[in-house]
Amino acid sequence: MTFHPPSAAEILVQARRTLEIEARAVSRLVEYLDHRLTDAVDALLACGGRVVVSGMGKSGHIAGKIAATLASTGTPAFFMHPAEASHGDLGMITGQDVVLALSNSGESPELIAIVPLIKRRGARLIAMTGRPVSTLAREADIHLYAGVEQEACPHNLAPTASTTAALALGDALAVATLHARGFTAEDFARTHPGGALGRRLLVHVRDIMHKGEALPVVNTGTPFREALLEMTRKGLGMTAVTEGDGRLAGIFTDGDLRRCLDTGLDIGNARIDAVMTRNPRTLSEDALAAEAARVMEEHKINGLLAVDAGGRLTGALNMHDLLRAGVV
Repeated sequence: MTFHPPSAAEILVQARRTLEIEARAVSRLVEYLDHRLTDAVDALLACGGRVVVSGMGKSGHIAGKIAATLASTGTPAFFMHPAEASHGDLGMITGQDVVLALSNSGESPELIAIVPLIKRRGARLIAMTGRPVSTLAREADIHLYAGVEQEACPHNLAPTASTTAALALGDALAVATLHARGFTAEDFARTHPGGALGRRLLVHVRDIMHKGEALPVVNTGTPFREALLEMTRKGLGMTAVTEGDGRLAGIFTDGDLRRCLDTGLDIGNARIDAVMTRNPRTLSEDALAAEAARVMEEHKINGLLAVDAGGRLTGALNMHDLLRAGVV
């Protein structure tokens, strides 16, 4: 039989069919959610050890992703290969653990073989299958149904819609658990300190601002020339202007300097008070650096000053500081 390559239009038809089948598979899961999902969440919350996620073949790949999602959202978890479990890795499981086993058929021999050993250790077993009458479903303490009407594969053979459904149900379990645990965005950042999200949620203004001798600042009444020297020495493209008691009076930036030169300012006799910008944008040093970035972008400015509750200057930062910290 001669094979005729499909046309571009036929390829798109097949791709759209795949997405439609998988979308329906995930959508149908909503109808199946009941007390068993909440029971599974309770089991994960009560787990005194780790959640051991296991599956064979394509289900194993999904199990690995679910384990990673659980671990990053406040539920310590890891993946265990069921075939390796029978050759020593079963020692990873303790009586304080919860085992989440994935198998669309519910009859994966490698998983079925270790079920008695899991129970003997005293670990609770949650099964996620597409067949409620399967061996794995019957032996489990809690069964989560992830069945699909058909695979997206045109031969209804390759795991496609079934793995998508299992992945989505695993996400639903993980998200419901993090919600029940009170897991916050800051908690998430602590498990992702090397990523952009971690930097945005963990880095504060106080961590990157210039302070002490590195802080550009002059007092009100300072001659204009001296203020320019302070800006040049500190290299932030600005200087803060404060009252004698340290309260912020204003700011003078490179942009202000350009405007002064355009107006023909008498540099020799001018005082900083006459040319500074009063009531500049400020924020607390306890604010997130991401908030500083938002303020700068929103108001199209390159620098910000940090003040305390009494309006006294505590630090300064610019866009370059945010870039170096990886916040933007």
